[in-house]
Formats: sequence, C-alpha cells, structure tokens
Amino acid sequence: MTDDTMTAAQAVEESLSYEAAREELVTVVHRLEAGGTTLEESLALWERGEKLARTCQGWLDGARERLDAAVESDAS
Repeated sequence: MTDDTMTAAQAVEESLSYEAAREELVTVVHRLEAGGTTLEESLALWERGEKLARTCQGWLDGARERLDAAVESDAS
C-alpha cells in the first residue's frame, strides 16, 4: 500500500462516527464468533475489528478530554 492509500484509508477510519464504528465492530465480532470463515477471512475480520476498536477508543478518549476540560474550566 502506498502512503497515499494509507492516508486515504486512515481518513475513512477517522471519518466514522463512534456509533457507526461501534455497530460495525459488533457485526465483526458476531461474524468471528459464529465461525465458518476461512483463516484468511478471519484474519481480515480481526484486523478490521482492531481498526474499529481503535477508532472507538479515539472517540472515547476525545470525549474524556472534552469532559475533563469542561470540569476544569468550571472549577476555575
């Protein structure tokens, strides 16, 4: 993958809302738990799940930072 392709892929990941990323992650987990996929398909699902989990964590971290900043400014 080229740098341009990786940048485009990262932009798509970052543009997903928390809700969309979480919903897709749930779907990925259900597919993995159900089995019946090839090793290659399972690995691709796992990798997608990892990316989605990072996207969700990024949203949660950002929300925590915003809340902490709001509480800090209220305390001042």
